[in-house]
Order: sequence, then C-alpha cells, then structure tokens
Amino acid sequence: MTTIKLAVLKHTKAKNGSFKVRIAIGHKQETSYIVTKYSVQSLANWSAGQVVNQPDANFINMKLRQILNDYDQRLDRVINPDLYTCTQLRDVLKGMRALGTGRTFMEYAEYNINELRKDGRNTTADMRQTQINKFFSFLGGDIMIAEITPATITNYERWLKALGNSIAYNGMLMTAVKTVINAAIRDGSVKYDIHPFAYWHATQAEPREQDITPEELRLIRDYNTIYKGEAKARDLLMLSYYLGGINLIDLLAYDFRGKKVMEYVRTKTRNKKKTNRTVSFSIPDEAFPIIQRYMNPKTGRLDFKTKGTYDTFKNIVSRDIKRIAKKVGIDDWQKVCYYTARKSFVQHGFDLGISLEVLEYCIGQSMKDGRPIFNYLKVMRRHADNAIRQIIDALNGCESKTGDPHEPPATNQQLMK
Repeated sequence: MTTIKLAVLKHTKAKNGSFKVRIAIGHKQETSYIVTKYSVQSLANWSAGQVVNQPDANFINMKLRQILNDYDQRLDRVINPDLYTCTQLRDVLKGMRALGTGRTFMEYAEYNINELRKDGRNTTADMRQTQINKFFSFLGGDIMIAEITPATITNYERWLKALGNSIAYNGMLMTAVKTVINAAIRDGSVKYDIHPFAYWHATQAEPREQDITPEELRLIRDYNTIYKGEAKARDLLMLSYYLGGINLIDLLAYDFRGKKVMEYVRTKTRNKKKTNRTVSFSIPDEAFPIIQRYMNPKTGRLDFKTKGTYDTFKNIVSRDIKRIAKKVGIDDWQKVCYYTARKSFVQHGFDLGISLEVLEYCIGQSMKDGRPIFNYLKVMRRHADNAIRQIIDALNGCESKTGDPHEPPATNQQLMK
C-alpha cells in the first residue's frame, strides 16, 4: 500500500538553520521525497506533521494540506502503482499536473499556442491567439478553466451570434475554445461532471471550393516560365498533387534520400491523436524529377534557396500560384493556392470512383469509423498506390494500368516489387 504524508528530515538542515518540508511517498517498503517550498525555522517547529510555534504556521499548514490533497488525487489517477518502484512512482506523481487547482484558461491556451509554434505552424498559432482573445472579450478577462460550464459556452455562442459573424467564423471561434478545454482534460489537469461543450453542436459550413478541374490543373502543369518563383510554385503544386495532396509543412520536412516509398505522420494531427496515423505510399514516377531538382543531397529535404520564415515562403508560393492560374486563363484564379492540390486530388479521385476510405488514407485524414488502421497498413499502401496512379493517369489523359483500388491486398512478395 502506498502512503503519502508530510515530513521534515533532520539531516537536511539549510545554511540558515531551517528545514524544508517534504512530501514523503512510502511504497514497497521504501520512501522517496518531494521537496516543497515551505520550511520550518527549526525541528522544534515541526510536530505531528504540522508547523507549530512560528508566525506563519497557520498559512503554511493550509498550503501544505492543499499540496498533500493534490498528491493524494494524483495517486488516485495512477492506474496501477504496483508497476513502479518507489522512485519511479515519485517521478510519475511529480510529473502529473494538479487536478482542479487554480489554473486558468489563459494558461492552457498559451500552452496550446506554444505547441503550434514548436511545430512551425505560426500562422495557425496567430489565428488561434486571435480566436482565444475573442473568448476573453466575452468573459471580460481570464477565468479558471474548471469554472467553465455548458452555460458559459451557450452564452458565448449567443454573444457571437449577436455580433453578426458568419456561421463558419463563429464555428471556428467555438472550436478553438473547445480545443483548449479538451487538451486540459486529456492531460488530466481538469475534470468535468458535464463537458462544457456537451450541448453544443457545430453548424457545418459549406466547404470552400478550392479545387480545380483536371483540365485546369494540366494548364498549370504545362505552364512554361522564365521566372524562378513561378517555376517553384508550379512544381510545388504538382508535387503535392503527385504525393497525395501532402501539406506544405510535411513536404518541406521530409527526407527524400534513397526513398521509393513515402511514409510520414501529418504535423497537423501528430499531437491530436492517441495513435499517430502513418501515411504510406510509393512515390510515383512523375514526382521524382521535381524532387531531384530541388533536393539538398546533404539533408534530403527540398531546398528552394529562399530566406525568411515558413509562413513568408508559404504566402509567396500561394501568390505565385495565383499568378500562374490567372496567366493560364483559369476563370476563378483567386481561389487557387497550394491547398488546391490537396482539394483537387481528392475531388479527382472521387470523380473516378475511388473509395473515400482510400482517399482519406492517401491524404492522412482520420477515418471516421475508428478501424485499427495499423492492422491493415500494407493493404492500404497498395490501395493508395493504385489510387494515386489512377488519379495521375487520368490527369495525363491515359488509361490507368493499375488494378482496382478495391481489390484484395497483394501478397508480401508482390508488395516488395
């Protein structure tokens, strides 16, 4: 049985003569300690687990009781303490966040935004900051995260509607708040009897039409230019299309050295899912010339010899893609951007009759039915290879020579070819 109590150790006297109060964790006939920031002036000021006979005794005892209760709650959240040694259990408890302590929504929002920046998603982080600031405007300031209730969210939604924003924009604002709350729940930092968003249902907005037809994509593919920026933008758009609509941040981070099969986990979902979803498919022949044109042989990554941040580069690429779309005569050229490759890949595949499950796999989108995808990784790679080949062949104006993407999985020997 594990015990948690307060203790003062005689041999831990500080230079000023005081003694730190510690959390003593007894487990498997051993004891480990966690030092608190509170001290007693001398051993005479410690009796029966409490501070006595010093001016701040009542205050310190109150704080120590809170700390002790916190660690009792942390221990309750450890599923099987017997799996750990005493030292390991101490480290587990120390590393856990306090449950229901005075942490604010702002703290969790800042953590979420910082995680986005660590992943290089600065544009998303800036947008998330703006979205969270809107929630603070509604609240009139910060709030303890444990105090957010379904009523808070209902009133926030009403407040947003009164502002006259679009349904899509309001949905984004609500989802940003929900994302922060869910992150706090996942790491055990807060617990709700009723989830604040239990009674909120997002209104589905019309999807943005950023896809273009195969004929329009061919115009961009075949566009010749003397401008290096336009050539880079054209090649990036086509490379994304050839590689299953891969996002720019994942494309730029990939090491292509010696690779014939591409395997990666989307940056966007890397920190959101309990199990990382690996996308795996053979690199099509059309992609290799573009990869070889820009790949840095030392790093294996695509190098476009540009300066500035990722967001700056992304904006420049989107600008040049729009310029190309306008020059080749695409009527709605303003909608064309790097993301058009991803949208068009899926739409073209759907138009060819490729199953949504295979298309979801190709682009790394989570499959809604929760099937154990890793049990079928090789099957799905084969399906992805067939689907990508079929989509590219249709773009090239020729009949695909691949098999049906719905056919049974190949044998291991066939997959190795």
